[in-house]
Amino acid sequence: MREAATMAILPRFQKLAANEVEEKTPGEVVTAADRDAEQLINPRLAKLLAGSRAVGEEAAAANPALMDRLDEGRVWLVDPLDGTSNFVAGLPTFSVMVALLENGQTLASWLLEPVSGRLCIAVRGEGAFIDGVRTWAPTMSLSAPDCRGSVLTRFLPDDLKQQVAARSHMVAEVRPGAKCAGVDYPSIIEGTQDFLMFWRLLPWDHAAGALLVREAGGHVAHLDASEYKPSDRRPGLLVGSNRDVWENVKAALSP
Repeated sequence: MREAATMAILPRFQKLAANEVEEKTPGEVVTAADRDAEQLINPRLAKLLAGSRAVGEEAAAANPALMDRLDEGRVWLVDPLDGTSNFVAGLPTFSVMVALLENGQTLASWLLEPVSGRLCIAVRGEGAFIDGVRTWAPTMSLSAPDCRGSVLTRFLPDDLKQQVAARSHMVAEVRPGAKCAGVDYPSIIEGTQDFLMFWRLLPWDHAAGALLVREAGGHVAHLDASEYKPSDRRPGLLVGSNRDVWENVKAALSP
């Protein structure tokens, strides 16, 4: 991940040529940095574990069938450049994320912020770490009026978007988010945000961060309170710094 950041991403940061950026889908861009980073990371990960395979965001965009059978065997999920729109805009809020799945369960995850060099790591059953230091999410039970967090509204269905807007006064603050899950998820365990709400759940966007928050003691679940798994593409996810915060925010914004 660090080598991909050094070789493919950082040399282009704030120096992207026009021909290195293109629209992948309406409103979403991809850059040469995304593609080159993925091409560096994926083959090396696949060689680390016999029989494993790497599924990257850009390869899956070209061949969606790669997302089939994520709950079978060992799979590396790779987001080579999360927060691409920020990267294109010259903002430092972007990340490289990798998660290792085994039979659909996330075993370990890594979230690297190339500009600062900060690395978050989570290992199932062994905890969450930021730059090598064991980290826990805040345990204080906050009522909804004391909670601050982000709702990623871009993909919310209109009825839920209107509901959240109408009920946003029931929490202390609703923010738009960093437009980078690799930055937003660590903010929960750092205590700078109490909750996150997402709708679209592409596995490489959430597997790494969800494990990080869970291993730090936070709570991650679908809006219907069911368990989140990377292979489950049902939309709607709420993340809280702890179970009480999750339940209080859920009741306030989406009862």
